[in-house]
Amino acid sequence: MRVNLEISTEVAAALRERRLVVALESTLITHGLPHPANVETALAMEAAVRASGAVPATIAVLGGKITVGLTRGEIERLGARPAGSVRKCSRRDLPIAVARGEDGATTVAGTMIVAHMAGIRVFATGGIGGVHRGAPFDVSADLLELGRTPVAVVCSGAKSILDLPLTLEVLETQGVPIIGLGTDTLPAFYSRTSGLPIDVRVETPAEAAQIIAAAGRLQAQHGLLVTVPVPEAEALAAGQVEAAIIQATAEAAAQGVHGKRVTPFLLARVAELTSGDSRRANVALLVNNARIAGLIAMALSAL
Repeated sequence: MRVNLEISTEVAAALRERRLVVALESTLITHGLPHPANVETALAMEAAVRASGAVPATIAVLGGKITVGLTRGEIERLGARPAGSVRKCSRRDLPIAVARGEDGATTVAGTMIVAHMAGIRVFATGGIGGVHRGAPFDVSADLLELGRTPVAVVCSGAKSILDLPLTLEVLETQGVPIIGLGTDTLPAFYSRTSGLPIDVRVETPAEAAQIIAAAGRLQAQHGLLVTVPVPEAEALAAGQVEAAIIQATAEAAAQGVHGKRVTPFLLARVAELTSGDSRRANVALLVNNARIAGLIAMALSAL
């Protein structure tokens, strides 16, 4: 399973010694945030994982090699690449990037696949993909991957630019448990709640780890979603976010933006319309989720 993976010395040693590792994605570096905030945030997430006692493993494809555990230099090089020059890698893109010797940034789905191959059980990200507004058949591969790859994904719900009720319906169909850490409702990415119910509330990372461990004992072949609200100090009011999303979505349609370009366009435009508030919330939740994922990983090691 690991023949085609380039695993860093630190991550390989941690896995051999059964120390807990937290996977981190790389699309936030190439597609999610502008330079240099992308590099700063990626490094801050790694630092947050380390501060919790776990080992971070940022995942990407470098020159066709699936790499688990990027160096600081590799993160900085990816972050400085021109927009559109790095392939965004979900399940369907990984073999293309590998065969063609390309650089690729892994999405939630892509990172889950590689993390599972490497034996990493916990993964931290910002928000998962979902069902796009006004396009119920445009379903992110993230949701399908959660239904078939046993990795726990720590996030702040699905990105609020999406259709959250339909996204929950797909997750239910895929059999994915949604765990709320300190919340009874699905977080709405920039906002602390969507008002939509989830499966179970827990109060501590250790309680979340118990559910993840139980899924492992049951040999479950699906992922789990651990949802964490954006830190209160950086949270946006739901009305402010919704107005910006509606305007950005209309502009995307008018400009013919579609496919993989939609999410980066909407995130960037919402950041402009909220005078940068949404980007500050995004960075805050990314770092907080990395910290929580590290704590969950450490609790798993105790079990």
